Amino acid sequence: MNKPKLASVVIASLGFLDALYLLMIKLTQEPAFCIQGIGDCWSVNTSKYSEIIGIPVSLLGAGAYLAIILIQVSTEKTKFLQKYGPLSFFGISLTGTIYSAFLTYLEIWVIRAICPFCVISALFMLILLLLSIQNLRKDFG
Repeated sequence: MNKPKLASVVIASLGFLDALYLLMIKLTQEPAFCIQGIGDCWSVNTSKYSEIIGIPVSLLGAGAYLAIILIQVSTEKTKFLQKYGPLSFFGISLTGTIYSAFLTYLEIWVIRAICPFCVISALFMLILLLLSIQNLRKDFG
């Protein structure tokens, strides 16, 4: 596995763990799980924006990170992923980055609270987008 691919697997794995942590907070409704003194993850994670049609956004994020991991570790193993893996990686990370930007806007201007774990997830997704672009340029450019 080359270094950019390994980096994307490591970052997506960290993002997956971050999303699982946020999901745990959401499902347990336990404010004690939010680290006190660094932002306000409780207000963000219990806001109406933390779900889409009843599905926690953190669960969707965990799914996106898991999909990226599976794509990256399986690309060489299947013809389908050899052909569409780089584009799938780009599509998932682009969608995740755009949605993370929207959620960050909501945190700042609507909820008026910042969740540091959400910010970390947004940064991970942005880094993954940059890695996916580098991957596409290598494959198609």
